[in-house]
Amino acid sequence: MNAEIRSASLVEIERDAYSVAGVVRLTMNRPDAFNALSEALLDDLQQALTDIARTDARVVVIAGAGRAFCAGHDLKEMRAAPSLAYYQALFARCTKLMLTIQRLPQPVIARVHGIATAAGCQLVAMCDLAVAAETARFAVSGVNLGLFCATPSVPLSRNLSRKAALEMLLTGDFIDAAQAQQQGLVNRVVPADALDAEVARLATRICAKPVEAVSAGKGLFYRQLEMGVEAAYQLAGQTMACNMMDESALEGVQAFIDKRPPDWKR
Repeated sequence: MNAEIRSASLVEIERDAYSVAGVVRLTMNRPDAFNALSEALLDDLQQALTDIARTDARVVVIAGAGRAFCAGHDLKEMRAAPSLAYYQALFARCTKLMLTIQRLPQPVIARVHGIATAAGCQLVAMCDLAVAAETARFAVSGVNLGLFCATPSVPLSRNLSRKAALEMLLTGDFIDAAQAQQQGLVNRVVPADALDAEVARLATRICAKPVEAVSAGKGLFYRQLEMGVEAAYQLAGQTMACNMMDESALEGVQAFIDKRPPDWKR
């Protein structure tokens, strides 16, 4: 890779993960706390993603060590010194991480096993794609503690239908992996022992595509979602015109005309 990714104590970083060149796997490493998002873990994830954005990595996978993907914010840490200023700063830090995932030029895949609750469910929803084990479960359960999961509601309402998202937010109830796939929170559900193989398969398919098209396409996808339809078409048309001038696109179209595989330079 063309830049270094700094090591982080609470995030294990594996380059060329799954033996696929260009895939970086970030594993949240607080297994005894179900990978709860402490301030330190938020900072380590933020640093790793910021570093990755400057490399030639092609795909990022976010995973969790131990029995769970992520149990949300660290409630013990949150309760230790309560103040409005502290909570505002904490949720701003979490928001920065979530937006970094969306703005990253590389697609980000959540590898989900065990539970993904509250901010952990938010993390799944903010990733571009998600693959879950059949045994995974999802909830935004803050309401059970008297705390509406407001920040998780932002990506959740952009993945699920309004009624499905609001039911999760108002009840705090778990949904299983099959329900999560049906409602649009995850892309694929597989047996637990096939989870890594399925993540690798998806990452490999993305890595096989030209980096310019993938990066520009991801950026356009999220920007146009927040626009009216006319402005979205204008941005999409400009993006596609610029993409068409890329060497990879010109080669891909010519290969189609010539009835041969494209010879993309990576």
